[in-house]
Amino acid sequence: MRYDGKLYRALNPVYAREPLSGRGAELYGGRFNRKGVPALYTSLSILTAIREANQVGSLQPLTLVSYEAAIELVFDCRDERALASHAMSDDVLASPAWRDDMALHGLSATQRFAESLMAAGFSGLIVRSFAPGAAASDLNMVLWRWGPDAPCALHLIDDEDRLSRA
Repeated sequence: MRYDGKLYRALNPVYAREPLSGRGAELYGGRFNRKGVPALYTSLSILTAIREANQVGSLQPLTLVSYEAAIELVFDCRDERALASHAMSDDVLASPAWRDDMALHGLSATQRFAESLMAAGFSGLIVRSFAPGAAASDLNMVLWRWGPDAPCALHLIDDEDRLSRA
């Protein structure tokens, strides 16, 4: 599928000057990327982005940014047949044990799934949010390929250049 529209991200303020870097995910790995592979974890709504950034404990400081996206080749994890064709299920996607799996085996099942999608040419995926309090309609987009131009165009919305003054 192709995605055209806004995306949102609630960043740790440490990364506020680099909202397009994917550096945090690269350093630590994420549900859909191994350590050493940059990824941009975004949401399709502001509230989902905030939930994703504050999954444990009290609300922590964050920097909220938005992007204008025109991304081709996005895998849609809501499509059960497409998931099954990649030997993946919603239960595995939602598993809270992905970090343990990564620690034990080097890669979690969701990271292996993401690597197979990257190898197949996908730029990213759309998946429901697994953050506490999220509904089935709360969606995230994880990007492995992005830049200023098609087919993975992602543009930070900062018309007043606020982040350069942060």
